[in-house]
Amino acid sequence: MGAEVTGSRSLSPEQLRVALVGALGDESRVSTGLSERDLHAEDISFHRPRRPDVVVYARTTDEVSSVLALADRHRVPVVPFGAGSSLEGHVIPVAGGISLDLTRMDRILELSPADLSATVQPGVTRSALERAAAEHGLFFPVDPGADATLGGMAATNAAGTTTVRYGKMRANVLAVEAVLPGGGVVRAGSRAPKTSAGYDLLGVLIGSEGTLAVLTELTVRLHGIPDHAVVLRIAFPDVGAAARAAAGIVAGGAGVTRAELVDGWTMTAINAHEGTDYPPVTTLFVEAAGTEGSVESDLELVRAVAEGEGATDVVAERDPTARRRLWAARHSAALAAAAMAPGRRQRATDICVPLSELGAAVSLARTEVDRRGLVGGILGHAGDGNVHVALQVDPDDPAEVAASDELVEVLVADAIARGGTCTGEHGIGLGKLAALERQHGDLLPLMRGIKELFDPQGIMNPGKVLRGPTDDGRG
Repeated sequence: MGAEVTGSRSLSPEQLRVALVGALGDESRVSTGLSERDLHAEDISFHRPRRPDVVVYARTTDEVSSVLALADRHRVPVVPFGAGSSLEGHVIPVAGGISLDLTRMDRILELSPADLSATVQPGVTRSALERAAAEHGLFFPVDPGADATLGGMAATNAAGTTTVRYGKMRANVLAVEAVLPGGGVVRAGSRAPKTSAGYDLLGVLIGSEGTLAVLTELTVRLHGIPDHAVVLRIAFPDVGAAARAAAGIVAGGAGVTRAELVDGWTMTAINAHEGTDYPPVTTLFVEAAGTEGSVESDLELVRAVAEGEGATDVVAERDPTARRRLWAARHSAALAAAAMAPGRRQRATDICVPLSELGAAVSLARTEVDRRGLVGGILGHAGDGNVHVALQVDPDDPAEVAASDELVEVLVADAIARGGTCTGEHGIGLGKLAALERQHGDLLPLMRGIKELFDPQGIMNPGKVLRGPTDDGRG
C-alpha cells in the first residue's frame, strides 16, 4: 500500500462533483468539462495523459481541508496541480479522481524585508514574488527556468541555475502550512532562520511530490540583489572539457552564482528558436555577482580555469540587457529543443554526480544519445554536478521509447556508480520509480512507513514516488 488508493470509491464521478460543490458552496469552481480535465491531464513530459474525474479550484486552506476530508472519507485520489510544468509525470492523475488546482491561491501574505522572508500561498509564481521582492531590493533565488508556482517548486524540491550559490527549495523554505488527508492542518518550521526542534518534518514535506499532503502556505528566504554582476560566455571544444572547467571553477573557490553548460546541439536549437547568433558549440555561461572587486577577482579565476581546459573563446557580458538576453536564451532551451523535433514529446531526464565525476558523466551522456540515434541535447547546472538530457521522443514509436528507456537506465546506473543520484531536481514522479528502488532499496520500507503514516488511505497522488503492484516503474 502507499502508492495506490486502497479499497473502492463510494462515489460516482457525478456524485463526487455534487459533493464537492456542496463542500465549496460554489459550482463555478468544480468542473467536469472535458477541456478543463484535459488541461489537468498531463505535464510537459512524454508521459501519457490521464484525465481526472473532476477539477477543483481552491482559494483557501479551509477549502483544501474540506476537499481532502471528503476525498479521504470516500477514498478518492487527489493530485495537487500548479503550473503543470513538471517533467516526470508528477501531476498526471493516473488513478483519476480530483485534480486540485491551487493557482487561485495566489496571494503574497507578507513580505518582510527586515527578516529577509516572504510568506505566500502556493499558487504564487516565482516571477510574481520576484517583482514584489525587487521593490525592496530583494530577490528569491531558486530559478528553475519555468515560471512555476512556489507550491509546486516546494513539492518537487525544485532547483535551477542558481543552486550552486543559493541551494534548492529545501534550503530556501523556512516553514510551510500543509493539509493532511482527512483535512487536518499542520505547520512545520518557523520564521526563524534555523531550528533544531525535533525531526525535520519540514524537510520531509519539501520534495514529497504531493504524495503526503497539500502545501497551502510557504515562508521562503529572500536575499539582497547584488550590486554588480557579469556573465562570461565561454566556448569549449567538447562537453567533457566544459564540465571539467565548471568543476574546477567551483573547486577553486570562485563565488559564482551560476555555471551552466549547454552543448552544441542545444546552442544550435537556441539560435534557431530565439534568433540569436551565439557560436553553435558547447558553451559555459558563468555568472559572478557581488561587489565589483569580488566579481572581477572571481572572473579572473574563471578565465584561468577555462583556458586551462582548452576554452576557445571567452566573451564577457556586462550590459544588463545583454545578460538578460543570454539568460533568456538559456531558459528557452527546452522550447528550442522541442522546436527542433516537431511531433515529438519532451523526455527530459536528469542525474547528479560529485563534481569530480561530472566530466565523465556528461561525456557518457552525449556518447549514449548519439550511439542510440536519439534526438536531444545535453545541458547541466554544471556548478553542482547536475546533468540534464533533453530528449525528444515519439511516444507512439515503441522502438524510440525503448531506446530512451535504455538510455535513462544507463545514465542512472552510471550516476549511482559514481556516488551520485538518479535525479538532482526533476524528482521521481511516475517516471523514475524503478530508479529510486535501484538507488535506495534499503530505505524503501522507511519511505513506505512515512507514506502510510501521513496517508493511510493512499489517496494522495497515487502512483508517484513509491511503486505499487500495477506500476511499470519505467525509469
